[in-house]
Amino acid sequence: MQDYEIAVVGGGLAGSVAAFALARGGRKVALIAPDAAPVDERTTALMDQSIRFMERLGLWDRISPSAAPLSVMQIIDGTDRLLRAPTAQFKSVDVGLQAFGYNIPNRVLLETLQSAVADEANITRLTGAVEAVAFSDEQVLLTLADGTTVSTAFVIGADGRNSKVRESAGVNTRRWSYPQSAVVLNFGHTLPHDNVSTEFHTPSGPFTQVPLPGRRSSLVWVVKPEEATHLLALSLDELSREVETRMQSMLGKASVEPGPQAWPLSSLMADRFGKGRMALVGEAAHAFPPIGAQGLNLSLRDVIALSELLSTVSDRPIPSDAGDRFNRRRRADIMSRTFGVDLLNRSLLSDFLPVQMLRAGGLHLLSSAPPLRNLVMREGVEPGRGFRAFVETLREEIRR
Repeated sequence: MQDYEIAVVGGGLAGSVAAFALARGGRKVALIAPDAAPVDERTTALMDQSIRFMERLGLWDRISPSAAPLSVMQIIDGTDRLLRAPTAQFKSVDVGLQAFGYNIPNRVLLETLQSAVADEANITRLTGAVEAVAFSDEQVLLTLADGTTVSTAFVIGADGRNSKVRESAGVNTRRWSYPQSAVVLNFGHTLPHDNVSTEFHTPSGPFTQVPLPGRRSSLVWVVKPEEATHLLALSLDELSREVETRMQSMLGKASVEPGPQAWPLSSLMADRFGKGRMALVGEAAHAFPPIGAQGLNLSLRDVIALSELLSTVSDRPIPSDAGDRFNRRRRADIMSRTFGVDLLNRSLLSDFLPVQMLRAGGLHLLSSAPPLRNLVMREGVEPGRGFRAFVETLREEIRR
């Protein structure tokens, strides 16, 4: 039997970051996952809070050459409805940031993390699937497919939507699906993007262009499933023309790169995110449509919370209620982000006039009220940041 302080099940982005961060915090960690998945050509936008976490882990210098800053984010109503929202533009300089975050190829993130994990002395990499997980007050026992048994003081489930760790802990989930699929691709363009990300709101969902280095961008195009099938059946030249038309030629001529993919959209939220000697991170805990650059950023906040709970007491045993503490700390953030993304997505699909009025009115308010817009921008970058800044502004006004 092999003994560890922490076992992380799942070798994706969330699991790899969790293993590396906790190992850097002084814990003896086992990272348990099958061999690396095929190359992922998608991209991920990491917000400022996540970038600063990567800096603290010493990873950002390796990632930054492949990243593109997001200095301006704009929302354009691309519907033909009676009540259309005004264009809303958000600039990072308005909240004192050089960029809201950076868009990074998933391949670069995974390769950087795999290299860091391989070089970290406190991490043992175990290849294989977990067949069984048994919990007690004193420890967690994991049995791998090859018969290997691992004993650990704490287990982190980062093993995706069909998490074995979550199932073994008896944690149920709420799941729901949408009549949508996300077409994801990268494309080149003849005009510079100037570090501006543009999200068109359409009747089928968002059409979101995010900058990449040079004259390239990534795209998440949410459409009905039958439309996704049609788009993937097009030649690259035909698909390029479709992208350019939907972008209103804002970036000039578009050239879609090989490898576009489509993913059905659904959401998942665990009934709890930790208990006893177990915590869930990433899509084992929460999953939702790719709207507002929330997915991996939410997962990294899971990891930040675990690092604060487990790393700062590395000279002491992990308490038996660490998972319950993690659940209490993360619940409000996860629930608010999950339901917020769900509400926004459903508002785009709704033909109900009052819903359209609320969405249009909300964007109009953001466009015309800079203090509210700044608050929303700060909250999007880091939960609580906007409200802290608002309170500090009030204090300064009172002092005057």
